[in-house]
Amino acid sequence: MRVLLVEDDDRLAAALTTALTRHGHRVVRAGLAIDALRLAGGVDFVLLDLGLPDMDGLDVLRRARRVSSVPIIVVTARVEERDVLRGLRSGADDYLVKPFRTAELMARMEAVMRRGTRPLPVTGHKVASGDVEIDLAGRRVTVAGEQVVLTRRELDVLLLLARMPGVVRGREEILDEVWGDPLLSASRSLDVHVAGIRAKTGRPWLVETLRGTGYRLGSA
Repeated sequence: MRVLLVEDDDRLAAALTTALTRHGHRVVRAGLAIDALRLAGGVDFVLLDLGLPDMDGLDVLRRARRVSSVPIIVVTARVEERDVLRGLRSGADDYLVKPFRTAELMARMEAVMRRGTRPLPVTGHKVASGDVEIDLAGRRVTVAGEQVVLTRRELDVLLLLARMPGVVRGREEILDEVWGDPLLSASRSLDVHVAGIRAKTGRPWLVETLRGTGYRLGSA
């Protein structure tokens, strides 16, 4: 696999390059954001540091996500919860805090690849899954042509999943986006609303649960 390593620290970049090469990957290294954006379209995977000298890594992430679905793991020293949430919301497939073990990095890369390539964001106003149509702009859901009435939060959860079909949204990410409080992850609020979506639409597959990870829009 061709891996783009975006890291401005020469010593860390050299160590990671050695480890990745040992695991059979071909490594392309970029120390600047401008080079990372130029190279991202020609690789199979990106490891992105956020502390770059010419541009904040989150901006690099957002720009890359506008044009590419390449898997991206943020590899950074930023440990604050808000930074983790920003990274995931901006399009990262995973977030790994330095220092870390090489074995953990490889395991996370394999997990991201197993989940499949992240699709580009939906640019239209409607998303279809089976006989379910989700109108993103109109905030309307129909099943077999008949409108289904959901609560505001049920609808917010479903629209969040529908904006990027197939992408796994973590529990904390959903709770922070919809409820404004990621610490609600200990409650069952999200589970109750997901159950409501499944029951009211009569399509239990519409919201798929990935145990220990989160939820994504399902397909019939």
